[in-house]
Amino acid sequence: MHSSLVRVQNVFGFFTTVAFTLGALIALSVVVSPQTPRAELRLRNVQVVKGRPHYYSARKEEYAHIKFDLDADLTSLFTWNTKQVFVYITATFASANTSSSSSSDSSSSEAIIWDAILPHPSAPEHANTYIHPSPSSSSSSTSRKSKLRAGLKSYPAGSAGPGILRLKSQKPKYQITTPWSKIGGLKDCRLHLRYNIQPWVGALTWSSEEDRGLAWKGVQGGESGTFEMPVVVNKVGGGEKGATKSRDDLRTETGAERRRGSPS
Repeated sequence: MHSSLVRVQNVFGFFTTVAFTLGALIALSVVVSPQTPRAELRLRNVQVVKGRPHYYSARKEEYAHIKFDLDADLTSLFTWNTKQVFVYITATFASANTSSSSSSDSSSSEAIIWDAILPHPSAPEHANTYIHPSPSSSSSSTSRKSKLRAGLKSYPAGSAGPGILRLKSQKPKYQITTPWSKIGGLKDCRLHLRYNIQPWVGALTWSSEEDRGLAWKGVQGGESGTFEMPVVVNKVGGGEKGATKSRDDLRTETGAERRRGSPS
């Protein structure tokens, strides 16, 4: 007869085999779930100034402050195996400030200007959870604590579920620059909507502009039109009279999230 240790090993081996098989089936089940993300991303305003974007900046440099409009429906990304979706907006621009036609598309840089976490309703709360702005309350008259007490969710009431984003003239969370500290005058710049799906069980999946298989469609409308970074004509708090940009106009924010404070 088998000893007690052998019996325990057999039971544990059977348990791990069943758990692994069940986890694999759960991870593969999302492949047949249709994904049809739709979005409309537009550039609202872009400003390029020269100064110190952060208090710890060692020297003055050119940096861009980009505002945008976003109308996105990502509800199809949420299945019973979705824990949360990490959404972010990136700006792509040339890696070198060259006006020659020999520059290729491969020599481009990409930087994040805004991001947020869209949790599943059953997922635990996160400090960086996106809170959809309430249309009935004004940010100037309602404090952050009162909004949190109101129990605002990460998607508007009455919607089909999480994944709805309605952003108008959204300020960026991050100001962007280049390694050579000059970003003014760059052409063929674009904004892109990206996301990363984090499941309860399985591998992470990233957004794609092309269809993948029969069920997963690419992001429709997740790219803005091309624009050009304006040339710097003044500095923050200085420059010619009447051309000074206010620091309030260039302030970054975390959107409507739980965690607020100075931009990182």
